Amino acid sequence: MLRAAGIPVTPGQMGDWVEALAWLDLSRREDVKQSGRALLVNRREHIALFDAAFDLFWRRWPPPESQGQNGRQGRKPRAGGGRRLGADSADTVEASPESESLFAYSASEILRHKPFAELTPAELAEVRRLIASLDWELAPRRTRRKTPATHGAYLDWRRTMRGSLRYGGEPLKLAQRQRKIKPRRLVVLCDVSGSMERYSRILLQFVYALSRGMGNAEAFVFSTRLTRITPTLHRRGLDATLNEISARASDMGGGTQIGGALKTFNQQWARRILGRGAVVLLISDGWDRGEPQEIRQQMERLHLNTHRLIWLNPLLGSPNYEPLTRGMQAALPLIDDFMPIHNLHSLGQLGDLLRNLDIGYRIMGNPKSARQSISNIQYPHNNHA
Repeated sequence: MLRAAGIPVTPGQMGDWVEALAWLDLSRREDVKQSGRALLVNRREHIALFDAAFDLFWRRWPPPESQGQNGRQGRKPRAGGGRRLGADSADTVEASPESESLFAYSASEILRHKPFAELTPAELAEVRRLIASLDWELAPRRTRRKTPATHGAYLDWRRTMRGSLRYGGEPLKLAQRQRKIKPRRLVVLCDVSGSMERYSRILLQFVYALSRGMGNAEAFVFSTRLTRITPTLHRRGLDATLNEISARASDMGGGTQIGGALKTFNQQWARRILGRGAVVLLISDGWDRGEPQEIRQQMERLHLNTHRLIWLNPLLGSPNYEPLTRGMQAALPLIDDFMPIHNLHSLGQLGDLLRNLDIGYRIMGNPKSARQSISNIQYPHNNHA
C-alpha cells in the first residue's frame, strides 16, 4: 500500500521494521506506527501519507454495527465516511483527505503495471500525463578536484599553515577540503525501428520528459541511421516535438542496425558529450539486422567511455522473455544494468536507479559481474541466461 501511495519502501527497510517489531508490544498501536514512520519514511512530505495509509490499512472494513450509549444500534456508515482504527477501538475517525486519496491509487496502481502496448487511448492519455509529472534526478559525480569545506574528508595543509600565522605558527585550526560535486550528463539512444513501433511514441514522450527535466541531457533516435533530436526537444511543445522527430527521422519504423548507429555515435558524438562520467540509456528490444560482432565492438567502445551503460528493453517485462537474439546476446556482457521499460512501474525503477547510481540495481542484478559469463545475469521473472 505504501508503494502504491508513492512512498518508496525497499526490502532493507522492510527487514529493519520486522526486527524492530520484535522488540515492541504489538498491542501498543502508536509504538508500531511511530516505528514504521521512522524506518519506512525518508521524506517529510511522505509523513502525512504514511499516517493515512497506516490508518487505512488497519481499518475494520466493512465496519460492524455497534451499539451506541443509548442502547440503539449504530447506523451503517455512509460510503466514504468514518472508518474504525482497530479491532479493539470503539471510536471512529473521519477520513482525512490523504486517506481518501489513497482509494485513487487502486486504479493508478493497475495503470502503473499495465504494459504500454495494451493501453487504451484514454489510459494512454493518463499515462502521458503521469510521465510528464515525473521528477527526474540524476546522481551527481564527485570530481577529483577539492574545494574548501567546514567539515571535509581531507586536510587542507596550505590553508592550515597560512592560518597558523595568526597564532604565532601554531596550527590551532585545521582547515579541511572535500571533493567538488558536479552534475552528470545523461545520454539517451532510443530505437524507433519497426519492431519498436508500438512503443515508440510513448517512449519518445518519456525521452521528452527526461530531457526537459535534466538540462544537460542529450537524445538520439536510430533505426537504420542515427539522428540527434536534442535541439528539437527543447524548442517546442510535446505534440509538435513528436511530429518534428517523425519528420527528421525519415527511417523511423524501418529496419534496425544497432551496430551501425552505435558506430556513428562513437565516431561523431562520443568524444564531445561522453566525458566526465556520463550515463547512457540505450532503449531497444535487441532485434538487429547487422552483424553481432559489430554490436560487440561498438558496445565495448561505448562502455569504456561511460560511467554507466543501462539497456532498457520493453520485452524484458514479459515473464517469458529470453534474450535469444544475436544482437542482445552480443551486448549483454557489456551492459551495467539490464532493465525493462514497458510500464510506469518500470519507469519508477529507472528513476530510483538514476538517483542512486553508486548503490546499484539490486532487484534485477547487475550484469557488470557477468562480463565473462552471461549465465550470471539475473532477470526479473526467471533465471534463464
